[in-house]
Amino acid sequence: MIDPIVLGQYSFFDGLEQDQIDYILPLMQQEEFEAGVDIITEGKHNDRIYFVIEGNVAVLKQGIILMRLGKGDVFGELEVLDVSPVEATIKTIASTKVISLSIDALGEIFEKNLKAYAFLLTNLARDVSRRLRYMDDKLVDDVRYTEWS
Repeated sequence: MIDPIVLGQYSFFDGLEQDQIDYILPLMQQEEFEAGVDIITEGKHNDRIYFVIEGNVAVLKQGIILMRLGKGDVFGELEVLDVSPVEATIKTIASTKVISLSIDALGEIFEKNLKAYAFLLTNLARDVSRRLRYMDDKLVDDVRYTEWS
């Protein structure tokens, strides 16, 4: 069983009441992966959002490392919002433990507890926005804007 205290590390669960967390916990799965394993593969289908509880993963796009994630980080969130193929591969750098929540489980939360679902999606949108801002900052070039003639 997943310890409810672990969920406090993830902004995805911010604002949920204890009874809502107690409802969600049994819907989650815990998995362990050895180093060098692709948890999610670019171009394939993914139906889960993952929360790193131990270890490290790399986010790779066309073989290029975009970022590294560790304890407290989340991945797979884009596919929860949009069922398009995966945009990047998630490969374990070290032995890694994750907990995950499937799209089907989110659908069940929607049907049984709309308030909890609204909190989760609001938090998810906030996390995706933060990730986008991070990637924007990472792409900024040191060259200052100059007027073009």
